[in-house]
Amino acid sequence: MHQSTPRGGRREEIIIDSLGRKIAEFGLEIGAIKLNPDNPFQWASGYRMPIYNDNRMFLFHPEMRRTIARGLADIIEDRGIDPEVVAGTATAGIPHGALLADLLSLPYIYIRDKPKGHGLKNRIEGLDADSDLEGRSVVVIEDLISTGGSSARAVEAVREADGSCDWCLSIFGYGLEKAAEQFENLDPPCSFASLLTFPVLLERAEAGGFLSSDQIALLADWRVDPFGWGEKNGFPKAK
Repeated sequence: MHQSTPRGGRREEIIIDSLGRKIAEFGLEIGAIKLNPDNPFQWASGYRMPIYNDNRMFLFHPEMRRTIARGLADIIEDRGIDPEVVAGTATAGIPHGALLADLLSLPYIYIRDKPKGHGLKNRIEGLDADSDLEGRSVVVIEDLISTGGSSARAVEAVREADGSCDWCLSIFGYGLEKAAEQFENLDPPCSFASLLTFPVLLERAEAGGFLSSDQIALLADWRVDPFGWGEKNGFPKAK
């Protein structure tokens, strides 16, 4: 797994834990993060999952927007990432990537999951006729790393455009093994990190009285086997 070995060591762990707690507490308060293992949400895939996350809700709150941008910048500094371009992922990663690019005074692009079906049929947006990614270091910004498929495809899109991409950063990550495999299977592998991790979310959810200890245990089980969890707990996949 490449959520790994911070160059800044303990300082970075403290930064991420502190920011993660703040994001978790605020996200739970405003409903950007919803947890319900007793009546799980149906995802687009049809699976019933005990968590639903909508980081777009943070955009309404200026201080939280700034907190997230500064946190991503801190990871970049502490892990020795030296990007020449910031790339947001469509759609929810676009605004947070743009805020980070402004903070770092770097060029900005965004990446569609698939090429646009009309016009120039671009997958990467923001490059003009005199700009390209050839030989440039790009950091990809996601709002959420779930199973990692769309994130890995964004990294591949940068590399196919002759850019270099060794890092994908996000606001929140579920910490699923599937995501680690997606990044590891890229050639070369890509590192990734999130401001809010799943263990920190569970810690704050329990401390804030959002969940009981039994519900926390159900969520911990979900992360181990997210696609088998619903069936195991009486919530089969929708047909």
